[in-house]
Amino acid sequence: MEVIETIKKTRAAIAKARPGGRTIGFVPTMGALHEGHFSLIKAAKEQTEFVVVSIFVNPTQFGPNEDIDKYPRPFEADVKACEKLGVDIVFAPTAEQMYPQENITWINVEKVTEPLCGKNRPGHFRGVATVCAKLFNIIQPDKAFFGQKDAQQAVVIKQMVADLNLPLEIIVCPTVREKDGLAISSRNRYLDAEQRKQAALLYAALQEAELFINAGQRKSSELISQMEKILRIGKRIKIEYISIVDAKTLDELDEAKGSSLIALAAKIGTARLIDNIVLDIE
Repeated sequence: MEVIETIKKTRAAIAKARPGGRTIGFVPTMGALHEGHFSLIKAAKEQTEFVVVSIFVNPTQFGPNEDIDKYPRPFEADVKACEKLGVDIVFAPTAEQMYPQENITWINVEKVTEPLCGKNRPGHFRGVATVCAKLFNIIQPDKAFFGQKDAQQAVVIKQMVADLNLPLEIIVCPTVREKDGLAISSRNRYLDAEQRKQAALLYAALQEAELFINAGQRKSSELISQMEKILRIGKRIKIEYISIVDAKTLDELDEAKGSSLIALAAKIGTARLIDNIVLDIE
């Protein structure tokens, strides 16, 4: 496995890998790798023949009140994990490598960036879309792998790839969870013991909505009300949003129908956690 910091060397290494028609798989990350990331790498290994993982804490997707300096960076452990999983290249650029001058070209994906997390994180998805486009141009993968936990991000990237006719396939892999249902996230490490216990209520609330839907309830306001009751059990949970939207367009739904995304975000202490489920409703 190679660990490469520059765009030029990364492109050269991938060019060497392409002869013979080998397919390139790509897993973009900000490091602090966990089982969720490992599942993406394993999927890439299964579906492609040469796997690239990027580790880059992208400054352009952090808002003014989000402390990028506190984002965890266990780089050596991340590299060892990638090597163990059979990754071929770890692309680990600096911010200066990715943004060598003032960046005045941005990718704005409209509509699907406006609801859910977009309401409270202005500019976030502009940074995500732009850095992903840059990474896709550098790596030129055949397939790129994202997690369902970041459902809105996956929708945004799929839209960008389709609209710009980028020659790659976006693969969205299932959310990986702890035994109590909490979606695995690098931000879970910020939770103390009591906060960690209460964090499991996020998935419990999603399960509650699914139970009510299976029992015949379709009205979004009623489903959200039931979810709020579950979340209020956790005294340290501050709900940011609970939404029921179309899984492809992210348009709000008055009633759950078709392919529905039930998504939520909440703060517990300093950690902002998100989770979701997708239900195909008759």
